[in-house]
Amino acid sequence: MVKRCSHGLCNSDDSYPERLVGGVRFVPFPKPMTQYEKCLRWIKVCGRPHHQLNPSNINRNRYVCTKMTNGQMSRAEALACSGCRHACHVMLYSDTESQLFGRTPIKHIVLMQMRFDGLLGFPGGFVNQSQESLEAGLRRELKEELGVALSISEDDHADARYAVGTSPASPRLITHFYVKKLKEEHIKEVEQASASTAKDHGQEVLGMVRVPLYTTKGGGGLSSFLSHAFIGSARTQLVDALLRLHLTAPEDLHKALERSMKTHALGAADLRAALALTEAKRDES
Repeated sequence: MVKRCSHGLCNSDDSYPERLVGGVRFVPFPKPMTQYEKCLRWIKVCGRPHHQLNPSNINRNRYVCTKMTNGQMSRAEALACSGCRHACHVMLYSDTESQLFGRTPIKHIVLMQMRFDGLLGFPGGFVNQSQESLEAGLRRELKEELGVALSISEDDHADARYAVGTSPASPRLITHFYVKKLKEEHIKEVEQASASTAKDHGQEVLGMVRVPLYTTKGGGGLSSFLSHAFIGSARTQLVDALLRLHLTAPEDLHKALERSMKTHALGAADLRAALALTEAKRDES
């Protein structure tokens, strides 16, 4: 049986090996009888007309390729998607010679932000495609959130992927990720402007934060940072960029993620203890 990707923008087909470069594999479509909600989400992401793809014609011969299960696509493929909304975000970073406490090399400065909803993310936002290009929309958002004008071009585009909605009724959203290297002094200018002149400071954006790429003797630093709550795929985007740009050694990042998972487990126990405390206080009142 020939395996083909069910995504509307994908031509992966195992009859044509040249289309499967990079180790593309096929993943069975979620079955509506056992994974109905997930099946509906995948159907929406695939973007095909209802008569072509719906729960009634999902069977064991229906697949999506790994290019689409992680949602990644090129900028051109993303722009070819009709009826999609687009959001653009950027990771700003620089090299640095500074040291933590005068002894731990920091090596690189990577900026993220604390959002209004308490989640970590990258600066940026939604783009109005009827009025602006992706890059123009991102520049506009950065001016509002950072208080400075930054030059962002197509060359800075690193990744585009579908953001699977929390419900089948949500509109299809494509998130674009950009990476921009600045000089250290420009990074500092961004940090200062974001707190003093940015329109969104204290409202949509609660503050800029640096990603600690080092590991302290106690195991803190990057692992603790990665254990925080991130918006959407921001954590994955961060990890992917750190690896792609060689800002962190793969083995160090792997160890940090392992420690982060342990921190999550400890954090859950601490949250349960805090919840019990509030319940006790509530019962007293």
